Amino acid sequence: MTHLWVRAEQRPNEERVGLTPEGARALLDAGLQVTIEASSVRAIAIDGYRAAGCDIAAENSWPHAPDDAIIFGLKELPEDGTALTHRHILFGHAYKGQPSGQILLGRFKAGGGTLYDLEYLLDTDGRRVAAFGYWAGYAGAAVALKCWAAQQHGAIAGPVSVYGGSSALRSDLLGELNDTGKPRPTAMVIGALGRVGTGAADLCAALGVAVTKWDMAETAHGGPFPEILTHDIFFNCILARPGTPVFVPATAKTSQRALTVIGDIACDPDSEFSPIKVYDHTTTWDEPALRVHDTPPLDVTAIDNLPSMLPVESSQDYAGQLLPSLLALDSLTTGVWGRAKAIFDTHMKGI
Repeated sequence: MTHLWVRAEQRPNEERVGLTPEGARALLDAGLQVTIEASSVRAIAIDGYRAAGCDIAAENSWPHAPDDAIIFGLKELPEDGTALTHRHILFGHAYKGQPSGQILLGRFKAGGGTLYDLEYLLDTDGRRVAAFGYWAGYAGAAVALKCWAAQQHGAIAGPVSVYGGSSALRSDLLGELNDTGKPRPTAMVIGALGRVGTGAADLCAALGVAVTKWDMAETAHGGPFPEILTHDIFFNCILARPGTPVFVPATAKTSQRALTVIGDIACDPDSEFSPIKVYDHTTTWDEPALRVHDTPPLDVTAIDNLPSMLPVESSQDYAGQLLPSLLALDSLTTGVWGRAKAIFDTHMKGI
């Protein structure tokens, strides 16, 4: 019997989960065994999983799960250097040369485990079967707008936090924008046809922020892209990969520009393929804005777990997308899981 073990998230400010109680019930009905760890932070209460019939385990007890269990979480494992013996489903951020990713793959090599990277669960057309992209774009646009609003008061944006829902986020942000006493900023999205770009554009539209939408057709000539500098806010919503053109070069800091906020929602600054060259590390919930130039100001916001600002809505959406693949866990050598394993095997050759 296939055994799926859903671990508690151990990263700060992470309340999401990739399986809802309703999804767990569907897996149980399909003949899978489902264990859910208790969690002191998960946005969806444990009672629903218990009522669905799941086994309940202690928080963070996954290292002691049965050897045949498939451990499922979203964000990083604790960076304690231990060898990883289980099969794991998570966002590994390990296949683009990231230093932390190479360390993670080394732990899998040491323990003989396997990584099924959620970013690389692909259908036959190479499209991800499930993604948090829409809510990353939505929340990322919100943080960038908070940065812009703070600038109008001569300040740098302060801490961001979890919201009970998107309506509460919009209400809070509307008040911040109105308090500036300024007309709405202009914004530009590159990657506007994707999930991330759609989320960013939708949030802007809801708040009356005019958006210029670009995608592959507009960036095919490879740059430079002076149009970016004519907008107040720029949202990078594309997945960095070989051949991605540079959208914001290092020279943008001192160029003549209207641009004062970059929302790097794709958020991959330590990849050599990153199209944003004015910064080199992510920002945090406590310090969401990184000021890379003072006069005129240029702030970058690049939080890498943005959907956690809306943990219930983003979890429900993502879990619904992923459930059909989880229902196919009995066939790890074929389909979406077989493709993910092949990608893992390829990247392990250099470890």
